Amino acid sequence: MNDTPQSQTPNQPSENAPVENALVRINIAYPTLAKGAQRIADYVLAQPDRIVRMSVTELSEATGASEGSVINFCRKLGLSGFQHLKLSLAQETVQPVQFIHEDLNRDDDLPAVCRKIFHSGIQALRDTLSVIDPKSLAKAVEVFRNAKRIEIYGIGSSAPIAEDAHYRMLRIGLEAKVVIDSHIQAISASRTTPDVAVLTISHSGATHETVASTKLAKANGAKTVVITNFARSPIQAHADVVLFTMARETLFRTEAMTSRIAQLCVVDALIAALALADYDQATDTLKRTFDTLSIKRF
Repeated sequence: MNDTPQSQTPNQPSENAPVENALVRINIAYPTLAKGAQRIADYVLAQPDRIVRMSVTELSEATGASEGSVINFCRKLGLSGFQHLKLSLAQETVQPVQFIHEDLNRDDDLPAVCRKIFHSGIQALRDTLSVIDPKSLAKAVEVFRNAKRIEIYGIGSSAPIAEDAHYRMLRIGLEAKVVIDSHIQAISASRTTPDVAVLTISHSGATHETVASTKLAKANGAKTVVITNFARSPIQAHADVVLFTMARETLFRTEAMTSRIAQLCVVDALIAALALADYDQATDTLKRTFDTLSIKRF
């Protein structure tokens, strides 16, 4: 496998298949965009219905950006080009959106709080499904199947997800170890070898400790798989495989459960794919571990 990350953006879909979340993609990617791209993003976010009727030249002139910059902006969103952006925006502006990301207000009553929280979780799953790349998932499966040992890194809000991934891998018979302390993580990464695979979970992809540990593991020859949110982030430069989530954080829900729900679902898909790849061994191990755990139940 090449050292260059293989999946820094989701699959480039056909222009005939508009995605459901172009505006969400823009909002999530916005902080990582260059100033010129942010000008394009501001214009699109302010009047998406107008973009549907514009040509690439008109948008270029309206934002002071080159036509090539507009195309690159679209591709950074995982779209194939400007026409694909227009089709996706048309879908969002013409058809009512089933669930809308809403931030909490201080005057919200409990029913409104529940509705907004649950809808955001549902939307995070819908959006994450749209950016999951089956080819990247298949590569991750091969990386872990070929490894003699798997190390799992996560810090802060990603630590519980790392621990869950560790538990799930043990249940299907994989040799795995979870490390959620930053100092031990660094030591562990320094002792990896080419027969080790590393799974790093980081919503932002910019947490210094996990980026440093992933970089160190890769430098030692380990194969690295990263689960991170959709957008360019520093950790992707040190990943052999990237599995994207798409969860939007809001004012009252920074490091929100939506990001963890999306991460858990990606982990779930990964574990299921690993179990299916070694079906007999996985089912046998699951049965044996279930019998072992049964003594702990009444």
